[in-house]
Amino acid sequence: MARKRKRPEGDPPALEMTPMIDVVFQLLIYFIVTIKPVDVITNLDVFRPAPDPNAPKDEKPPSMVRVGVFQNGYSLGLGADDNPISLEGLERQLGRLAAVNAEQTIMITVSAAAEHGKLINVLDLCAMNGLKSLSVVSAAN
Repeated sequence: MARKRKRPEGDPPALEMTPMIDVVFQLLIYFIVTIKPVDVITNLDVFRPAPDPNAPKDEKPPSMVRVGVFQNGYSLGLGADDNPISLEGLERQLGRLAAVNAEQTIMITVSAAAEHGKLINVLDLCAMNGLKSLSVVSAAN
């Protein structure tokens, strides 16, 4: 005769949900990370008109203009390099920059060997042209 074991009376066996939720979140993260989005813009056949060659080009001023004041003269940097310039040429260039954007930032780099009068000349030119966003920096020489 076979005996039956008596099970303890308690809660019926339940399925644990926490590991299942963890697996679902891991799968979700896996699919989010590995999906390759379709680039719709490159697959569209759009024929854009050619730009009008006669249209006026908007001059965009550089983000910052560098003016150098040295013992032997001035320099003006509109891009990656600084070019030597006379005081009259500097006045013309600052006038053009002020006409395009009066809020243009001007960084004035002054050499320790330069005369104070040259710095005053540059500050006067900026004030005459209405350029108010100025920054004066001393150069290491």
